[in-house]
Amino acid sequence: MTHDWMLVETLGTEPVVVAHGDHTKDLIPIGTFLRRNPHLMAIQTAIAETVRAATGLTSITPKNDRVIRTEVVQMSDGRIHGVQLWLGAPDETAPERPLVGPLLWDLEAGTATDTTESLQVGGWDPARQARRGRAFADDLPRRDLNPNETEVISMVIRPEPGTTICNTWDVTDYRGEAITVGFVARSLPEVGDDGRERLICRAMNWRSVREGAGIQHDVLAQRILDGLAVPGVHRALVDPKHWTLLKWLDDPVPFFNWRAGGLRSDVVHPQDMPELDAMATEFADGATARVLRLAGNQGGWVPVHVTINRVPLGRGIDAGLATLRLPTPAELADARLDEPAPAVRNSRKLFSHKGTETRA
Repeated sequence: MTHDWMLVETLGTEPVVVAHGDHTKDLIPIGTFLRRNPHLMAIQTAIAETVRAATGLTSITPKNDRVIRTEVVQMSDGRIHGVQLWLGAPDETAPERPLVGPLLWDLEAGTATDTTESLQVGGWDPARQARRGRAFADDLPRRDLNPNETEVISMVIRPEPGTTICNTWDVTDYRGEAITVGFVARSLPEVGDDGRERLICRAMNWRSVREGAGIQHDVLAQRILDGLAVPGVHRALVDPKHWTLLKWLDDPVPFFNWRAGGLRSDVVHPQDMPELDAMATEFADGATARVLRLAGNQGGWVPVHVTINRVPLGRGIDAGLATLRLPTPAELADARLDEPAPAVRNSRKLFSHKGTETRA
């Protein structure tokens, strides 16, 4: 074990190593990662005491030949997501501790909560970004394609307790620089302040290095995506159950308030709800398209042409590929938005995982 800082995720039944220095590790149990280290028991004790105390600690090994330093990775709600640990000689100076950012996704509400650290690590400008109530599409890399993103998107579309993901993403930060971000995520059932159990995805991110093959494949996929881009057309992946925006494949749409709820019913004009219902029915068999009035950035409603195609992610999970643009005059005329709509039902139609409808 080299004398780099180690990042241990502590949300499961056993601490697992997710990073060593700037190298991402795939959820390796601490006992396995340090199986030949004579200080394993002292390290395990230091991790447990750090989580219990919710603060960083310094301890000495039984033979007084090594110092163990720990720091907590704590979410803004107080929950400990992980521990950073360094082991070295008493006269040795620890290297600079890598920045680690805790964050969480509420998989039921469809919102993300970030921290200053997670935004900075992820390549965002923390001074210009909200931390609470963020759309998932704010947290996932825009335009940049990563082969393992389907795991995260699948976790949102079909959330299940106990799902874990640990991987890296290559993204472009707000300065235009290419960076690699390591991340670990774990979905857990938690009881909220209202006493209701909900599914939460707790995560951490850090700057990493790219390892392994696949770079050329990513470059080709990115070129294909860029080649299909059309000015004025904005593509995004959406959760077909709730219309939640998950990832922008182009620059985000500027002409309606997508952060207010993606394409969900609370963003759609009440008189257009029957059209949203019709889209749900059509989506079960394939593509669907309508002109819908969506919430404007400064209030009011903006007509938007919305096309949704089905995109298989694997394991029987489908996402929706939304194509958004301003409608043509002919499409506006055909939509007849000024005509009275049928009475809006109190229930609202949602897309199930298989494209059939459910009620909420």
